[in-house]
Amino acid sequence: MVPGEENQLVPKEIENAAEEPRVLCIIQDTTNSKTVNERITLNLPASTPLRKLFEDVANKVGYINGTFDLVWGNGINTADMAPLDHTSDKSLLDANFEPGKKNFLHLTDKDGEQPQILLEDSSAGDDSVHDKFIGPLPREGSVGSTSDYVSQSYSYSSILNKSETGYVGLVNQAMTCYLNSLLQTLFMTPEFRNALYKWEFEESEEDPVTSIPYQLQRLFVLLQTSKKRAIETTDVTRSFGWDSSEAWQQHDVQELCRVMFDALEQKWKQTEQADLINELYQGKLKDYVRCLECGYEGWRIDTYLDIPLVIRPYGSSQAFASVEEALHAFIQPEILDGPNQYFCERCKKKCDARKGLRFLHFPYLLTLQLKRFDFDYTTMHRIKLNDRMTFPEELDMSTFIDVEDESPQTESCTDSGAENEGSCHSDQMSNDFSNDDGVDEGICLENNSGTEKIPKPGLEKNSLIYELFSVMVHSGSAAGGHYYACIKSFSDEQWYSFNDQHVSRITQEDIKKTHGGSSGSRGYYSSAFASSTNAYMLIYRLKDPARNAKFLEVDEYPEHIKNLVQRERELEEQEKRQREIERNTCKIKLFCLHPVKQVMMENKLEVHKDKTLKEAVEMAYKMMDLEEVIPMDCCRLVKYDEFHDYLERSYEGEEDTPMGLLLGGVKSTYMFDLLLETRRPDQVFQSYKPGEVMVKVHVVDLKAESVAAPITVRAYLNETVTEFKQLISKAVHLPAETMRVVLERCYNDLRLLTVPSKTLKNEGFFRSNKVFVESSETLDYQMAFTDSHLWKLLDRHANTIRLFVLLPEQSPGSFSKRTAYQKAGGDSGNVGDDCERVKGPAGSLKSVEAILEESTEKLKSLSLQQQQEGDNGDSSKSTETSDFENIESPLNERGSSASVDNRELEQHMQTSDPENFQSEERSDSDVNNDRSTSSVDSDILSSSHSSDTLCNADNAQIPLANGLDSHSITSSRRTKANEGKKETWDTAEEDSGTDSEYDESGKSRGEIQYMYFKAEPYAADEGSGEGHKWLMVHVDKRITLATFKQHLEPFVGVLSSHFKVFRVYASNQEFESVRLNETLSSFSDDNKITIRLGRALKKGEYRVKVYQLLVNEQEPCKFLLDAVFAKGMTVRQSKEELIPQLREQCGLELSIDRFRLRKKTWKNPGTVFLDYHIYEEDINISSNWEVFLEVLDGVEKMKSMSQLAVLSRRWRPSEMKLDPFQEVVLESSSVDELRDKLYEISGIPVEDIEFAKGRGTFPCDISVLDIHQDLDWNPKVSTLNVWPLYICDDGAVIFYRDRREELMELTDEQRNELMKKESSRLQKTGHRVTYSPRKEKALKIYLDGAPNKDLTQD
Repeated sequence: MVPGEENQLVPKEIENAAEEPRVLCIIQDTTNSKTVNERITLNLPASTPLRKLFEDVANKVGYINGTFDLVWGNGINTADMAPLDHTSDKSLLDANFEPGKKNFLHLTDKDGEQPQILLEDSSAGDDSVHDKFIGPLPREGSVGSTSDYVSQSYSYSSILNKSETGYVGLVNQAMTCYLNSLLQTLFMTPEFRNALYKWEFEESEEDPVTSIPYQLQRLFVLLQTSKKRAIETTDVTRSFGWDSSEAWQQHDVQELCRVMFDALEQKWKQTEQADLINELYQGKLKDYVRCLECGYEGWRIDTYLDIPLVIRPYGSSQAFASVEEALHAFIQPEILDGPNQYFCERCKKKCDARKGLRFLHFPYLLTLQLKRFDFDYTTMHRIKLNDRMTFPEELDMSTFIDVEDESPQTESCTDSGAENEGSCHSDQMSNDFSNDDGVDEGICLENNSGTEKIPKPGLEKNSLIYELFSVMVHSGSAAGGHYYACIKSFSDEQWYSFNDQHVSRITQEDIKKTHGGSSGSRGYYSSAFASSTNAYMLIYRLKDPARNAKFLEVDEYPEHIKNLVQRERELEEQEKRQREIERNTCKIKLFCLHPVKQVMMENKLEVHKDKTLKEAVEMAYKMMDLEEVIPMDCCRLVKYDEFHDYLERSYEGEEDTPMGLLLGGVKSTYMFDLLLETRRPDQVFQSYKPGEVMVKVHVVDLKAESVAAPITVRAYLNETVTEFKQLISKAVHLPAETMRVVLERCYNDLRLLTVPSKTLKNEGFFRSNKVFVESSETLDYQMAFTDSHLWKLLDRHANTIRLFVLLPEQSPGSFSKRTAYQKAGGDSGNVGDDCERVKGPAGSLKSVEAILEESTEKLKSLSLQQQQEGDNGDSSKSTETSDFENIESPLNERGSSASVDNRELEQHMQTSDPENFQSEERSDSDVNNDRSTSSVDSDILSSSHSSDTLCNADNAQIPLANGLDSHSITSSRRTKANEGKKETWDTAEEDSGTDSEYDESGKSRGEIQYMYFKAEPYAADEGSGEGHKWLMVHVDKRITLATFKQHLEPFVGVLSSHFKVFRVYASNQEFESVRLNETLSSFSDDNKITIRLGRALKKGEYRVKVYQLLVNEQEPCKFLLDAVFAKGMTVRQSKEELIPQLREQCGLELSIDRFRLRKKTWKNPGTVFLDYHIYEEDINISSNWEVFLEVLDGVEKMKSMSQLAVLSRRWRPSEMKLDPFQEVVLESSSVDELRDKLYEISGIPVEDIEFAKGRGTFPCDISVLDIHQDLDWNPKVSTLNVWPLYICDDGAVIFYRDRREELMELTDEQRNELMKKESSRLQKTGHRVTYSPRKEKALKIYLDGAPNKDLTQD
């Protein structure tokens, strides 16, 4: 069979009986991320021995036999995870392979080590090696297109993994490919690696974590000895002083090379390696100027670590064809003539001169930087030049050396020494060593001075042949990209690609593809923003047999390196053992219902696959902290489905079975969980068999109108309803003859089981079920189910939720009135539902009879007073104080006293007729008045908050004849009534107006059939504050918010129109619920509600947050109060209502003409509202609207919508400060008028005024160090409402200055001090230091291991 024909079918019947059956084996190689999706197919005779199977697989994939394992894959024998024996002579048939079916196998690592590649002669001409390896693949996460290098048309000579190449990759932390490329190049440089190994770390002198040479040494040792495919570089970057954010910064590899060498030189001072960098990488050149008239020459000596080569001369459309051509251009002198003449010291005049560079000394390791990154001054963008530039494998530098006499007869000599180390200064070069962003780069040192010795100039020409051994390639554009390195090994003269964690062999032809270039005619900057792959840095080594070193062998290592290798090996072995343990550890969710606290606990059980069930129980027992609670022999682990709250099976007699077998092997995820089940010492564990279904049985008492806590029974789906009733009868001791069984298939879907012979499966039973049973001899049994008392009770039970209500603080001034109203105006029956005193945070409540008696008299007197006062209730009062101190005025909205009395009388009616159950407008039937508190608790149990127990000692013990235990299962912790629902925030933004609590006739809209409501005092939480009360409310969630508020009136002490309901969300955010006609269906169990005093909104009203605008304060936005604006109200009317509120709540004494209201968008002031504007007509208004209140210094100048109010601020560059804001009111959008107004307030002549629009949110803060150059000063426009200003509304910020005023010159100390002050100021105001384009973060290596917290750094 051809590999890859996975879909070929194996015949199930063999036509020829003499033909041997064959076995189809499908093997998936899981050892390599590249091959995990590939499969190998083998069709073998059934008599084939296992060892032959291993040999065939090894030949197919190219691995050495015995270095890998084969284990069963998904689909066959998943429980048997032991590897197959590669030496066994057992046939495939005897080894449980199945003929005629697909047998899936996984090829895995053996003993945690990668399989070894079968080495073949690299000169072999056949292409069989390509069938064994999967690839090449594009690098994951590479930026930009890499089609030039890693495309379908590109192919390596062979794709090898780490075990064949012998090299280890480096993990890319995020964007550290540039670092990986440089580190691999240094590692593959024998002279650098050997010198690094000879350096010995002294732990007593330095912390190893911050020692850069030591961490490099460790990294090199791991690269040389590790068995991993790739290793991390985090320890190295940590020694640089970098945090995790640095991993997300893209940097230039040449820049990193220079900065790292500087850091190493600083670390290696006073050691044998002090001059290592200079000895290997430093060259020397002469920068000269020669007078063409007298021959006088002035010159200086400079040193360099790399030579920057221009790709394309400035202004030219033709690039240099080769590195040699670019080197000639580098030393090509230029003539200084005309205005650029040179002043000759000998001639004492300006003369024509020749200026240029001469190489005096080339380093042992020559680094060439191809300057592919440039700047386009036309588009003002950075670009990458992808032009083709060839480079030879051997480079002869003898043609570029200057061997002429260094001391002309007359010359001026200056030696720059180390001052210019690492850079070549040449005015002839374009942008050499330029720093686009003006940010200082390098290592952070307080003192970085000192002189360095200069190598003697001059080398013989015939000894300057260099061989290429490293090409650092950049793939991408100037905006971003990816680095990798192509490096030649001096050990075997082979080229390898080091692409982060991937290392593969390549050829010379692959190197040529990094020369760059593209087809077609191209303009000068046509390569801008185009991704391409080409060489960026080249490193050559001088061919000198006397100096060319080889890598140290293991026996040549210094003693400290041998010790380091041993330590790293031990660490790696320890990690390997830990990984092996992880690979054999089963990780599964563990649940346990605490036997005392009755709280479901959740944890993750991590147990080795070879641990027995008994040992796993002990681990779970300790993990759940049950040592002091219950003996361990009262616990066991059972298979559990937490989602369906279903016990699948128990494990009797399997205490010594390994967990790997019980759980079906080690898996990343399991489709089931484990439950640590507990029992009392006098109980016996129930046996749970596979195939059983679990049923929670709730017993219903119609007389008490209660639903009991559930007990659990287990049944089979093929049982009939009659058999099921017999089972329940034994469990709950109710007669089966009169038993009614109701199945709740889903939320509020009740089904009466009426067909005795029907099976549970046909009735809709599933793994976990809930039923309600009732067995009474009342007439309710004969009624239609949907009309029965049972159905109504279960319907109420399913729709009841529990809420926690925080009542407002009891102020001494209003307590008596609230108490009086609680006695008088409450919808009474809910105050004393149990007809007894209930202890709570507020003390004891009066009995229902006492409250009703007082309520009757009080309501009569209030009704008479109401009739006399008529409609004098002031509904316009919006302050909280006035709202609840005048609670009697809105009583007319609740209807006449007769209707109140009627409702009150209904509370005394003893009603047991089920037909009246649904139509009553009261809290609950008074047949419950003789119930105890415990019966009330059981009454309000529902599917959404029931607390089912596991061996709950508090519930009655019911011994079962069939061995079933009534307390053997935990409850579902999900709220079925709200499963899958999202919280709905209560806002009125979608409505045209806020719903009123009452309709036009004054009749309450809350009078509907769902009236179940019960409230009890609840123990106050810690930190809720004194004077606060909590209520635990059980309520039918189908009632409206208006009805809910009416039920809360007796507890709050004021009418529902005088308090507000705020819903508290998970993050403790509060949002007001204002849609009175909506039900409580969006609420769920245990939601919290906060009640606040204050007038509730009516139709057409909106709650508005008022903030004060303080333009010249550090915090310009200050909250004042909440107010109520109504549709149709004018701005002046709203201001009139605000005045007393501002005086009482904020202490602001304002006259109506001395403040204005204006639009607020986030923190930005907007349109000024004029007094005659009408809300909803001229001004759009919405729920939770926000406005600015601005106090005026004088008379309001804004009279018309055609005017424009802008905020101006003068910038004084000579003083480096900004003046306060001043408002300018314009009659039009003319720039000339703006200049005239600025002249009036500043005195600056119109022709000398320059202005710019502020950026960002108000107050548009910007650093005084940036404002002079970063803003777009003096835009060429005639009106303000066009680009780039777009000032079309009030509130825009305008900065202006006098163009004659010079910018203050600052010393470095003054600038640093000012920068710190500005940074501190802008951080306090929450604004950025600058709004200029984001500068790239400078690449720095911190020698002390941590950056200084300098506020001056960007």
